[in-house]
Amino acid sequence: MSRLGGGRAWVFGDDIDTDVLAPGIYMKGPIEEMARHCLESLAPAFASDVREGDVVVGGRNFGIGSSREQAPQCLRLLGVAAVLAPSYGGIFYRNALNLGLPALVCAEAGRIADGHRVSVDPLSGEVVDETAGLTLVCEPLPPHLLAMLDDGGLVPHLEKRFRKEG
Repeated sequence: MSRLGGGRAWVFGDDIDTDVLAPGIYMKGPIEEMARHCLESLAPAFASDVREGDVVVGGRNFGIGSSREQAPQCLRLLGVAAVLAPSYGGIFYRNALNLGLPALVCAEAGRIADGHRVSVDPLSGEVVDETAGLTLVCEPLPPHLLAMLDDGGLVPHLEKRFRKEG
């Protein structure tokens, strides 16, 4: 997996829960409708203004709350290239990776300012804040998870593997 992002950093604070990412009121509708309301209680224009390659930067416990797999699905559907945070809700973290959304543990994520241009290298764990001229180090993702992300997530990865095994 090569360098990701090269887009805008959307910075949020601590304890962003899955209900803010994937509002429960939209659970019965299509995922596209839910995605249009992703993070709207914190940043009303997020879903309309986020662009392919942008990076979400969270604080501690990003994605806490329910086991809503729609939370990382919404971010991915909106074009978010990666999520950076010092820590994650465990289920969100696993769901993100399983659904093909790179989530990196980045103790220094708080040094990135909202609106800065950033890029992420999941293999090395390097994050470049191009606006500030900073290079930060996150925990790199291991090769087996990078292969899964390259394939689009767990299900496509397993389908590819089973095709090869015949």
